[in-house]
Amino acid sequence: MTFETVIGLEIHAELATKSKIYCSCSTAFGADVNTQTCPICTGMPGVLPVLNKKVVDYAITAGLAMNCEITEYGKQDRKNYFYPDLPKAYQTSQYDLPICKNGYLDVEVDGAIKRIGITRIHIEEDAGKLIHDGLRGASLVDYNRCGVPLIEIVTEPDMRSPEEARAFLEKVKSILEYTGVSDCKMQEGSLRCDVNLSVRPLGQKEFGTRTEMKNINSFSAAYRAMVGERQRQIELIEDGGEVVQATRRWDDAKGESFEMRSKEEAHDYRYFPEPDLVPIVVDREWVERIRASLPELPDERKRRYIAELGLPEYDAKLLTASKSISDYFEKTVGLGAPAKAVSNLLMGDISRILHEREMESIPFEPVFLAKAISLYTEQIVSSGALKKIIEALFDEEKEPEEIAKEKGLIQVSDESALIPIIQKILNDNPKAVEELKSGKEKAMGFFVGQAMRASKGSANPQLVNKLVKELLKI
Repeated sequence: MTFETVIGLEIHAELATKSKIYCSCSTAFGADVNTQTCPICTGMPGVLPVLNKKVVDYAITAGLAMNCEITEYGKQDRKNYFYPDLPKAYQTSQYDLPICKNGYLDVEVDGAIKRIGITRIHIEEDAGKLIHDGLRGASLVDYNRCGVPLIEIVTEPDMRSPEEARAFLEKVKSILEYTGVSDCKMQEGSLRCDVNLSVRPLGQKEFGTRTEMKNINSFSAAYRAMVGERQRQIELIEDGGEVVQATRRWDDAKGESFEMRSKEEAHDYRYFPEPDLVPIVVDREWVERIRASLPELPDERKRRYIAELGLPEYDAKLLTASKSISDYFEKTVGLGAPAKAVSNLLMGDISRILHEREMESIPFEPVFLAKAISLYTEQIVSSGALKKIIEALFDEEKEPEEIAKEKGLIQVSDESALIPIIQKILNDNPKAVEELKSGKEKAMGFFVGQAMRASKGSANPQLVNKLVKELLKI
């Protein structure tokens, strides 16, 4: 039997505000435990929250960037559940009147465009963080994260493969970064997702029983979780079993999911309107002011790179996936560097070095990359030397020409210096000379390689090619 996968996502993004959603406590990451708290965010009796207006601004911004309708009259609700990291025993969220609804994003997978519906985007507060102490057999609670503002992006069950879901996650991350709504630092918990997944026989209209895997904080882990859970459900059904609706935890190290508890429904949370907060009234002027301030989004930037800079679609798509890389590209091209040369380095050697060194950003300014490329385009250094200069810039930000001189990477373009080297190579390799004269172009590559070796990489390859032909009179 062939099965179809049905996936919906719930994406939680911490907003880039400096203070929390209902109080003035800092949202800065990495502070000592329980040092960024107050009676409001720890839920002390008798306190009154006040909504941070910037949270609403960011939610509207995200909604407009994701083609949502903006709710003119909304409210906040209490979502009741008990858990040790939730000091109030309820979470202030939104239920039936979210700020944003009925949106969509178009994603591309294997050359095909798929539209993924967005049911809602609502605001809520984050919970604290449990710290498990295995040695003492105890769990400690850090309440610094309590009250950090979130938006939750809830999709329709429109995705039919882990590949589509991963493409959607990447698109959302790009948009949140471009708009400045969230820094999306997954390693700091700024972006997390819950995966709802079910399978059904191909052609069946009714959905199968779904499971939910919560708080997955990397795209690769989310992809592996979806692949693993899909396979688990299919094998269970084929063996005559039934999928149980439950919340599961994905163990990425083991490549397995484990049941945590039965899946909650909305009525389990006993939602009711938050009595301590006034309604959220958003007029059209507010919405249009934010719409007018939206930056160029990834899809728009990609189209511009193709139309104005002549980049291939593949390059444009990869570059615009990351705002920081795209911004770096723009600045370098703005300094006069050829767009394709910059693109090749960013997608190739620079990307490789960032990955190998586990670095998040390029440590040298765009002007140094532009100067390094200029050395190559002016044939002062070879392509191999350019790579060495880039590598050196990751260690120390200094003038590329200075690096080239220190490392002996300046190309020899003096014909009088190269002719004796090339003549000796020709004399020592008569067979290769005959092959070249007979029209075998591969032999030229041999001579250029020998000249580069003899000159310790400093010979200008184009000049070597020219001199070989002149000396052999071909």
